[in-house]
Amino acid sequence: MIFDALIIGGGAAGLSCALILGSAKPKPYAEDKKIGIIVHQRSSHLQTALFNNVLGLPPGTLGTNILKDGKKQLSNLYPHITQIDKEKVTSIEKEKDFFIVSTNKNSYRTKLAVIAVGYTSLMTIKGLEDYTEPHPREAIAKDRIWLKNTDHLIAENLYVAGTLAGWRSQFSVACGSGSHVATDILTLWNDGKHSKVHDKAIEPL
Repeated sequence: MIFDALIIGGGAAGLSCALILGSAKPKPYAEDKKIGIIVHQRSSHLQTALFNNVLGLPPGTLGTNILKDGKKQLSNLYPHITQIDKEKVTSIEKEKDFFIVSTNKNSYRTKLAVIAVGYTSLMTIKGLEDYTEPHPREAIAKDRIWLKNTDHLIAENLYVAGTLAGWRSQFSVACGSGSHVATDILTLWNDGKHSKVHDKAIEPL
């Protein structure tokens, strides 16, 4: 199978991106798209996070619960999105009109890719070295990195989201970054017409 979009990373940015893409399935331009997410979470900063200052989250919410519940939310609401678990991406390379994403277990082909993993210098996905630079919004002593991009776009059909895109390490910021990338992808699929997906509560008669 060839994915139309493959998200690498199951943290705040990656899961937010997947949820927006999944919610677009009723749209004609997205109904037949094959979407996947490699939900590797072991290196996510949510593993040690505690949230008291995020709109909509009860104070005391644990990042570990968000990681677990986020995967459940994605599978319950949008089961057409393929979740690839217990695999870590080792390389990404361009081959004609596709990217080859290799993990420690398998390899996948996708028309576009979203890199949404953590921003530590331990990020070692081969094929991204030419885009890697010191993070512009973190102290040099922290040794954080980003993938140089313009409005989340690294190269044609190659996106980055979250802290690795150059944003600060804030949960709501990472979620917004992933959602931003998703709407850019939907706009691309919609022949350049600006696209977004909203759910609305139906008011009682």
